[in-house]
Amino acid sequence: MRYFAGIDVGSLTAKSVVIDEDNRILGSHILGIGQDSLKAGMDAYREALNRAGLKKEAVSSIVSTGYSRKRFTEAAVQKTEISCHARGVSAVFPNVRTLIDVGGQDSKAMKISREGRVLEFAMNDKCAAGTGRFVDVMANALNLTLDGLSDEALSFKEELTLSSTCTVFGESEVVSLLSQGQSVQDIAWAIVKSIADRIVALVKRVGIEQDIAMSGGMAKNRALVARLEDRIGFDILVPQEPQLMGAFGAAIIAKVG
Repeated sequence: MRYFAGIDVGSLTAKSVVIDEDNRILGSHILGIGQDSLKAGMDAYREALNRAGLKKEAVSSIVSTGYSRKRFTEAAVQKTEISCHARGVSAVFPNVRTLIDVGGQDSKAMKISREGRVLEFAMNDKCAAGTGRFVDVMANALNLTLDGLSDEALSFKEELTLSSTCTVFGESEVVSLLSQGQSVQDIAWAIVKSIADRIVALVKRVGIEQDIAMSGGMAKNRALVARLEDRIGFDILVPQEPQLMGAFGAAIIAKVG
């Protein structure tokens, strides 16, 4: 039996997956980047190996992806996160044709083939609005965790609108809304709507075709997924661990070459 690894070193987190020849995930790990993306990638890889019960020598091939993929020198090959997320999600949901991936620094919409190849994509990487970084800043302004923001948003009662799409001005607007006595729940929902609207614009650029899936850490935000489903008009498939899809796809690419 041969084993393969994928390392996804993003802007906020490092993810690692170790698989066997049947694409079964034997070990995985997710951790924050901190101050050193290379160390985070190595630590994530070592922990995934540990959980798989394997030594480094047992791994036949490694592919790295993500924001800092070129820093991970253990990998002989680097691939874009777009291709890796598409390959990973396609392995989990073979019928997916439209993929939404929201990472820490950018958001992407892709049209993919049955084989997991990217046919077309649109990307928002000019501004943090609509990304995990934006949500992190907004959650901090509300003194909430990321999960907490999602939970509060699902309990909204009044439809507020966040007019600022810039992260800095958006944070100031959130503070202003709080000072006006607006509820945390309603502000959280306004934040979710703002993010969803930007993502929907990307999806429309590539065209909406079923099935639709979402990967990346923001796919864990139940309020965001619900808002996207409402705007798009279709259910969205979410993998059991959406943050691992880039690393999983990288491991599959390492296997097939």
